[in-house]
Amino acid sequence: MVDEKDTHDMYLYPEYSIIKDDEKCTKCKKCIEQCSFGVFDHNSVKDKIIINKSKCVACHRCISVCPVEALGIKKSELDFRQNSRWEEEYIKDIYKQAKSGSALLSGMGCDKQSIDYFKRIVLNASQVTNPSIDPLREPMELKTYIGRKPDKLDIEKDNDNYKLDTQIPPQLELEIPIMFAAMSFGSISYSAHISLARAAKESGIYYNTGEGGLHEDLYDYGDNTIVQVASGRFGVHKDYLEAGEGIEIKIGQGAKPGIGGHLTGEKISEEVSRTRMIPQETDALSPAPHHDIYSIEDLRQLIYALKETTEYNKPVGVKIAAVHNSSPISSGIVRAGADFVVIDGSGGGTGAAPKTIRDNVGIPTPLAIASVDERLREEGIRQKTSLIASGGIRSSSDAIKAIALGADAVYIGTAALVAMGCRICQQCHTGKCSWGIATQNPELTDRLNPEIGSKRLVNMLRAWSLEFKEVLGGMGINAIESLKGNRDQLRGINLNKVDLEVLGIKSAGEAW
Repeated sequence: MVDEKDTHDMYLYPEYSIIKDDEKCTKCKKCIEQCSFGVFDHNSVKDKIIINKSKCVACHRCISVCPVEALGIKKSELDFRQNSRWEEEYIKDIYKQAKSGSALLSGMGCDKQSIDYFKRIVLNASQVTNPSIDPLREPMELKTYIGRKPDKLDIEKDNDNYKLDTQIPPQLELEIPIMFAAMSFGSISYSAHISLARAAKESGIYYNTGEGGLHEDLYDYGDNTIVQVASGRFGVHKDYLEAGEGIEIKIGQGAKPGIGGHLTGEKISEEVSRTRMIPQETDALSPAPHHDIYSIEDLRQLIYALKETTEYNKPVGVKIAAVHNSSPISSGIVRAGADFVVIDGSGGGTGAAPKTIRDNVGIPTPLAIASVDERLREEGIRQKTSLIASGGIRSSSDAIKAIALGADAVYIGTAALVAMGCRICQQCHTGKCSWGIATQNPELTDRLNPEIGSKRLVNMLRAWSLEFKEVLGGMGINAIESLKGNRDQLRGINLNKVDLEVLGIKSAGEAW
């Protein structure tokens, strides 16, 4: 039997049950040492391990470290009275708010049941008249470039030599069309940040600093860094802007469109304080708007101020949340001079967001990226920018579909954290991450070894790149550039007419 501490809320039954095999348990106390949420304790009088299951978030740390495999976790089998309108989630949320009087916060992305457009899109494969390509025996090009492209190329001939006579705007060169999304130092640990930086350098891609500035140790990875300028301007100064290869102005975020950010004081350690240039142990609140941007003209002024500051040597992009009018907004952003536009969909993750915003605002990434790509093509300005799809990219197939819908490359955030050990327990905002990822507690951050973290990230990217080549070869395509915006390679399954029109694809079964 498991003893329970009588500390759980009488209105809320614990969400998870802890299964402990007393015959196997040696009382080594590993579970007590490793659980950062305080689920386990030891009664020295009775020499018993006490379990408070009301604190369990199913992070699986205890199971992973138990040397005798004596622990298990399962969802509590307690049903509310069936009611198609008053589902369990609504009742529990009201219980929590009635107790706290606060908005409900959560980490990670939207977990509300909705149409998964990536799952309902299928890819094409070559047959007789357009033979497939064997990636083991034929070269496959995954390299792509992020930045504004010239309208035309002028070639100068000098005797028998040809010379490019067109100045190419600054570009970000990617060995594979994937980058690590914006996750700030503060929201995630130093160990996680340096893991991302090292993996980006080894893989020939970029990682994004997020809105938390750049730790002094990471300036050495500047060649693989995109620095972010957000509404709070945390950690933004001239050296910071010059440190990265690209600059991103964050206007919106997929997990919380229309609002600012919130990093609790518990996460503002001495190093985070120094990096962000804010007082230690005080909440870092970034405002909803940039207080110098209230129009496209204002945005243009900031874009060119950043370009001027860095002597026009770095591409400057803009990140917005995927909302209903993302297409006209993106058009204005491109005309304002942005070299790339990031469209962050409702599947995007976050360190902390009001649950009601995360689950009910914004639109899915596939719909947004397809509509933006189409709008820019219609206006004849698609070549003036690169599109980056962000939010909810879980696999190589999701990334491939996003590129076929119109993206030049994709950002991955949650997938990168999962590669480092994240269990998506959605408690990032508490700062108690048992895996040393979304925390600033030194005892917890030491649990993530940056060498191991970066190696796992590199392995994941390599695996995805191999899958990219297999899928491209199966389509009869030998370069990722030929897939970009090639919606003829996609078909929809069980999607309505409006969905298909917005996505710009045909229904499965329809031939070209």
